[in-house]
Amino acid sequence: QVQMVESGGGLVQAGGSLRLSCAASGRSFSGYTLGWFRRAPGKEREFVAGIRWSVGSTYYADSVKGRFTISRDNAKNTVYLQMNSLKPEDTAVYYCAAGYFSTYSDRGADYDYWGQGTQVTVSS
Repeated sequence: QVQMVESGGGLVQAGGSLRLSCAASGRSFSGYTLGWFRRAPGKEREFVAGIRWSVGSTYYADSVKGRFTISRDNAKNTVYLQMNSLKPEDTAVYYCAAGYFSTYSDRGADYDYWGQGTQVTVSS
């Protein structure tokens, strides 16, 4: 059974940093893409960042480019999201997800496995 467990969320002031972790288990993720999505109150879920598990290539939403960095530790089966220069508009529940496809995707529907989410709140 595949499990995706996020951690690292919390309350931070604007301009601060947080690092989210997502521990993935239950299968090999070779060939998968792991992504981070978020859902802010009253808004639809949106893509944040993705990483190809095998080759490590990354891609980002324009809204976080230059501030957020996605990375993975293959040995620990863990993907990270380093978030710097946080803004109040980054406040959301952040989810990690895994999908099996050979190209990048920012569509949630393309991802097969999801975590339960972790709350990030950025105060002004």
